[in-house]
Amino acid sequence: MTDLTPAADAAAETERANPVKKIAMLVVVLLLSIVSWYALSDYYVPSNSRAIVSARVAQIAPRVSGRVTRIDVADNAQVEVGTPLFHLDERPFVLAVERARAQLQQATQSIDASSAQLAASQANVAQARVSLEAIRQASDRTLTLAERGLVSTAATDQARTNVENAEAALAAAIAQSESAARQLGVSGEDNPQIKTAQLTLESAEYDLRSTTVTAPRHGVVTNLNLAAGQYVSAGTPALTFIDRDTAWITADMRENQLVNVEPGDPVDVLFDAVPGHIYEGRVQSIAWGINPGRTQAGGLPVNTPSTQWFEPARQMPIRIELDGGMEDWPEKARMGGKAKVLIYARGRSNPVSAVARTMLKLQSLTTVFY
Repeated sequence: MTDLTPAADAAAETERANPVKKIAMLVVVLLLSIVSWYALSDYYVPSNSRAIVSARVAQIAPRVSGRVTRIDVADNAQVEVGTPLFHLDERPFVLAVERARAQLQQATQSIDASSAQLAASQANVAQARVSLEAIRQASDRTLTLAERGLVSTAATDQARTNVENAEAALAAAIAQSESAARQLGVSGEDNPQIKTAQLTLESAEYDLRSTTVTAPRHGVVTNLNLAAGQYVSAGTPALTFIDRDTAWITADMRENQLVNVEPGDPVDVLFDAVPGHIYEGRVQSIAWGINPGRTQAGGLPVNTPSTQWFEPARQMPIRIELDGGMEDWPEKARMGGKAKVLIYARGRSNPVSAVARTMLKLQSLTTVFY
């Protein structure tokens, strides 16, 4: 017994001096804690550190073609709605307006002439009716005298011929009047010729106004590569316009992170461009689908063999807006900038959310360095 005691004491001393077991236990506990936190955070407070600042972008193109004569803005300049951006040579469009005005005047004069012709033809119809009535009365007297044997047969035939000629003259006058009326059409501004000329003039004036390209909304002009004298075709983008009245954050979240996420959930947003400041927002919407990138050949889907041990998780974009809208939007947070978002899928009043928010606050202090 006395011989075994020193050996047991030595073994116990060796076990106490060897820290491997303790370190291994510590590593296992640490790994289990990380995995547990990873699962709990995805369930209670899913986050993404690679969210992107998004905004509406428009390619500004002139409605008409022309040579650039003047540029009124500089690259990356902020502009208000209606601010002139650049001008095209308006001389061809001024000539088109003058031509359209001349065509309208010509159409009006043509209508006036047609109106005069219609009035003359209507007078001819009235005169033909009077002549026909007089000839009919004379013919009736001649026929009455012929029945008494007081006039010759030749006079009777001539009377009938005169009536027929008068009726033919009236029919011709009526036909001429109807033709003039059809040629004139509707009178006044509703006349097709005048209406067409007015629309041509309006279109020419619209083209003339379109030579000045203006800002559609409050925003920023960027990617400005125009130069005076450059020819720009209608519909060809001349510069890029970023809308400053609408901005949001787009975050791609794994599908298993969206189990409890619903539109309206509160969100904390940390912009890299504004270190040390956390903004509050809401989940505005969750995308209904993405393009998985599957291709087709011959009308059939292509089976792409996987070369990875673990299939990467699909990510769905969500849209986040700040609670204060554009009034609280930071000036330094520009489109394409980076942000970290923390979504409180189960509310803010739980231990996991409190720990996550504390970690986000600590991270906000370090973003000034990285």
